[in-house]
Amino acid sequence: MQSDVITIFDTTLRDGEQSPGASLDVHEKVDIAHQLKRLSVDVIEAGFPVSSQVQFDAVERIAGEVPGPSICGLARSVEKDIRSAWAAIKQAPSNRIHTFISTSPVHMKHKLKKEPADVLKMAVAAVEMAKSLCDDVEFSPEDAGRTELGFLCEVVEAVIGAGATTVNIPDTVGYMLPAEYAEMIGTLVDNVSNIGDAVISTHCHNDLGLAVANSLEGVRRGARQVECTMNGLGERAGNASLEEIVMSIHTRSDYFPGLTTAISTEQIVPTSQMVSRMTGMHVQANKSIVGANAFAHESGIHQDGMLKHRETYEIMTPADVGWSKSRMVLGRHSGRHGFQSRLEALGYHVADEDLDRAYERFLLVADKKKEVFDEDLAAIIDDEVREVVQTFKLEHLQVSSGTGTIPSATVRIKVLDEMRQEAAWGDGPVDAAYTAITKAAGVDVTLEEYVIRAVTSGRKALGEVSVRIREKEKTVLGRGASTDVVEASTKAFIDALNRLTEQRSGENG
Repeated sequence: MQSDVITIFDTTLRDGEQSPGASLDVHEKVDIAHQLKRLSVDVIEAGFPVSSQVQFDAVERIAGEVPGPSICGLARSVEKDIRSAWAAIKQAPSNRIHTFISTSPVHMKHKLKKEPADVLKMAVAAVEMAKSLCDDVEFSPEDAGRTELGFLCEVVEAVIGAGATTVNIPDTVGYMLPAEYAEMIGTLVDNVSNIGDAVISTHCHNDLGLAVANSLEGVRRGARQVECTMNGLGERAGNASLEEIVMSIHTRSDYFPGLTTAISTEQIVPTSQMVSRMTGMHVQANKSIVGANAFAHESGIHQDGMLKHRETYEIMTPADVGWSKSRMVLGRHSGRHGFQSRLEALGYHVADEDLDRAYERFLLVADKKKEVFDEDLAAIIDDEVREVVQTFKLEHLQVSSGTGTIPSATVRIKVLDEMRQEAAWGDGPVDAAYTAITKAAGVDVTLEEYVIRAVTSGRKALGEVSVRIREKEKTVLGRGASTDVVEASTKAFIDALNRLTEQRSGENG
């Protein structure tokens, strides 16, 4: 049953839900199933109906409410399981019973406590029973990766003869290497006489981090169904990741000539985010395709290349998988080109001499923060590039405060060409700094308004302070930004004094 279209069998709601801590209620499973339909998966393994009433109810609801994909129920090779699976899925317009039994020596001896002949008989009987209820029957020899190849071929041939339309070859414990898995699939293709009467499927686990590689090598050797989960969820280290399988085939058409999937790839990121949100299983930032950093670039060399030609550092577009755009992350590794490009995107067209100053300030902020956000840039430009005559310039600030300590501040400011230094005490470090600045500057002003806000998030957020000061009838606004709130407050006060002095000069001129 060779085909150019790879069937995507999604087991997020069955194997994926078996991730410790990833339990879903019925409503959540139904919601995810609807999203999987929007993703255009071919088969949804909705659960293991016999395992609990909740599992049965969820599978039954999905079968009744999510038309389109084939709805599959899992069953051990026993009558009770198979009848329960059929009862749960029978109302679906397209349905499948998936039955399994262990075939490896270690499983047969220690788990089943049965001889190979008995296991073979149970497998055939299970498929025959499932086939009497449902036209579409899948069989899995559990732990195929550690099963003796001769016995595996015997089991696969027998279950196809009994009516299995899909034979799944699971690397249940993630033991195999890509070349080994490919050889196992190739052995089945070459030695099972009726292999052409069924679809070969892969089901690989990630215990050695090779689930996707093994699955793809299986496809190369003739498998035409891949069992996978969103975000690679699953037992232990997880299953093969759906997004990685699909985008590997999509991106590397040269390596998989003529092969496609029916997946609506632009729904990958929304599906990933829904599954992550509902299961509580966080997607790591550097996860391929769906991680927050999958299309993020910080290095100056990479940003420069991206700005010149996207394909220098991206092998697919963010829109292909559901992201809105690539993200240029500004941080300590970013270069001037990336910095200037982001400023221009924000509407700032800065002269070269101002750009130098703003870039130097950006680097200082970037050294204190992992990522510099657009709000940070706005504050930097507002703080560094605005053309205000610097009558007063802060040269040094030292504050002392704490439990049982009277807050104090020492400031050194440059007033035109004269250096002045003063110390003062206050109700807090900001009040002390303002009193010291007032004394050093020789001014008599009233602080009318003080506003502080975090313009970005996190422990090292950039804080912006706005102050309004009054001298007689004149009122001016000053602003300052820094990751240090006292420094931002001091810079805002100095800025206000400079604006006040400039306003006086304008009136006198």
